[in-house]
Amino acid sequence: MSITLRPVTPEDDPFLLRVYASVRADELAQVPWTDAQREAFIASQFAAQQLHYREHNPGATHDLILVDEERIGRLYVARREAETRILDITILPEYRNQGIGTPLLKELMAEAESSGKPLNIWVESFNPSFRLFERLGFEQVDSDGINCLMEWRA
Repeated sequence: MSITLRPVTPEDDPFLLRVYASVRADELAQVPWTDAQREAFIASQFAAQQLHYREHNPGATHDLILVDEERIGRLYVARREAETRILDITILPEYRNQGIGTPLLKELMAEAESSGKPLNIWVESFNPSFRLFERLGFEQVDSDGINCLMEWRA
């Protein structure tokens, strides 16, 4: 299995929308909306998220995660003066728990170590990936009650 990254292009927007929708699927299954209402909500929230990432992290990298050249997720990273921040790492549900995210995170950890900066990410406390970050040595350094700032230092 070959895990690689490639920069996002405008042609990837439908795929990225699908990735975003996969994250919100359980939450939206509880809402008594029509499929059209759900799709409209997802589209508007995806657009807002993309705008937020670009406005607040203009130098961040936006990459697709590929397995054997197939698009399976996204990885957005802001390399800031005092830290490296993972803005988003999302893998489609059918590819989760297959060891795909770990090598990507370890690469970022090695990069952070060589730069002498901490590596961090905000994670919802109920997100299953929270445990992955703990296993990799990330520690909770902040919380807003729902989201936790997880940080790794060499």
